[in-house]
Amino acid sequence: QVQLVESGGGLVQAGGSLRLSCAASGSIFSINAMGWYRQAPGKERELVAGISNGGSTYYADSVKGRFTISRDNAKNTLYLQMNSLKPEDTAMYYCAAGNVAHAPDEYDYWGQGTQVTVSS
Repeated sequence: QVQLVESGGGLVQAGGSLRLSCAASGSIFSINAMGWYRQAPGKERELVAGISNGGSTYYADSVKGRFTISRDNAKNTLYLQMNSLKPEDTAMYYCAAGNVAHAPDEYDYWGQGTQVTVSS
């Protein structure tokens, strides 16, 4: 089992920035990739960004050039730096761990989520 705890969400004005963090614990050796999903009310869950153990990254088209995913293996922590935020980025953001960074169906473990709200 892998436990994931997110932090760093909040309310920000459009154009602003936030950094999300995700602390991982448990059977981390079983993880090949970590990622961030988001889900807005009435919308499907979307894989926003993923990163493999080797450092390869994936980004959804909607966040390319604005969001950066990174990980600190020594701290077992995943980050999502979000810049130039837009109101449409408003969603619950979830940290996830799994097998393939760019494959939405290959994530097995989930955090509880952290809310990001972008005001216009």
